[in-house]
Amino acid sequence: MKEELNILIQAQYPLIYLVTSEEERAEQTIAAIAQQSKPQQRVFVWTMTRGLIEYGAGARNASQHNTLSPQIAIEHTIRQREPSIFIFKDLHPFSDSAEVTRCLRDAIAEFKGTQKTIILMSPVQQIPIELEKEVAVLDFPLPDMAELNQVLSQQLEQLRARRTTTETREKLLKAALGLTRDEAEKVYRKAQVTAGRLTEAEVDVVLSEKKQLIRRNGILEYIEEDETLDSVGGLEELKHWLKQRSNAFTERAREYGLPQPKGMLILGVPGCGKSLIAKTTSRLWGLPLLRLDMGRVYDGSMVGRSEANLRNALKTAESISPTILFIDEIDKAFAGSTGSADSDGGTSSRIFGSFLTWMQEKSSPVFVMATANRVERLPGEFLRKGRFDEIFFVDLPNAEERKEIFRIHLSKRRREIARFDLDQLVMTCDGFSGAEIEQALIAAMYEAFAQEREFTQLDIIAAIRATLPLSKTMSEQVTALRDWARQRARPAASSVAEYQRLEF
Repeated sequence: MKEELNILIQAQYPLIYLVTSEEERAEQTIAAIAQQSKPQQRVFVWTMTRGLIEYGAGARNASQHNTLSPQIAIEHTIRQREPSIFIFKDLHPFSDSAEVTRCLRDAIAEFKGTQKTIILMSPVQQIPIELEKEVAVLDFPLPDMAELNQVLSQQLEQLRARRTTTETREKLLKAALGLTRDEAEKVYRKAQVTAGRLTEAEVDVVLSEKKQLIRRNGILEYIEEDETLDSVGGLEELKHWLKQRSNAFTERAREYGLPQPKGMLILGVPGCGKSLIAKTTSRLWGLPLLRLDMGRVYDGSMVGRSEANLRNALKTAESISPTILFIDEIDKAFAGSTGSADSDGGTSSRIFGSFLTWMQEKSSPVFVMATANRVERLPGEFLRKGRFDEIFFVDLPNAEERKEIFRIHLSKRRREIARFDLDQLVMTCDGFSGAEIEQALIAAMYEAFAQEREFTQLDIIAAIRATLPLSKTMSEQVTALRDWARQRARPAASSVAEYQRLEF
């Protein structure tokens, strides 16, 4: 990115939009570019609180008079004769002002043939339509391993702990990936204050604090799942596919010539284990699991805020890759994208387009695991080949799978399950999903607990008969989903019975 920014400045691009929340780090990068340019360029920084001042420790008080107004500040840049870079911080709240937009267009015209550039720096990308053809947009990346290594070296220097093994240093650096430079400094200092050292034992401290920092915006969430893939009943074909790819992100796989997996979409009846599969895959592959809350991506408080939320979330996921990005019920997130111009000013369409572009072009090892219940709500572009490595369909469990589900849930709650007739239970709950089987078992336990006795086979049967499964209340939707998946998706279960219609 630094090289690209340098090229744009040397090529005399008059207007650049730099999307970042790391102002100090971005300023340092721009100042270094200006110092190396020929002829050397001066750097000025504008804020709505201090006006236009020259960058540098010795020039902090050298403010330009009466430049608090963005219009006057931009006019001052036009009058400046020396080669200069002008950084305008958080100008986006003024983007609706016709005067500010006109001043920027005047500056663009005046800057032609000069070595002067305006850089709009903001964490929110908000560009007036009048400037879309004139501006170059760059995303300022989060620190890489090399930059984080500098931060870690500084902290170790303060501790006078220069002897650190390569393995320990690598673990401390990987634990901080995805943080800004300032956040990494604070996390390392916290680990240092907590234990008085920075060793492999403090990796958990860094990870714990990192999770809190990432959770602050409420869009990305770390998910730690204790269950393993063995806790999922049935779905042998899907499990086999996942186990085959358990080492897909290793260097050995790259040397073998295998491409990195892109992702998978799991369609199916609600309550049949789609979300559990996504969560337990994290344990199987040994990768962190991040859940992307698409509902919180949408923010109507400010134009462009939703798109910025998505970009920041995806950028964070890429920075800590390899990782699994889990999007639950993605059909609800993108259901209205095709007609969003009438409902939300086109925000949903832009979010959907940005996400599709990212999926198609991403080179970082971020594996997208998405689940959906209503396939008819998903736009056709989302399902075409190339977006996902595979589309799996999860149907209601057959008799053998229901038996395994009963065995799993009974074993979690009682050591001895021989007293239960699993075959009878399986026959009683025909048409039930895995979640409905679990809830029937819990209902039976509550009934017996209230009577201060151990629950029995009859309690479970009574709870099953008192439950109306989703396969009956939504039989038309289940049938339509099966009809769609028969020719378009791969069965998650090894048995072809998954595609046979049930008589309800």
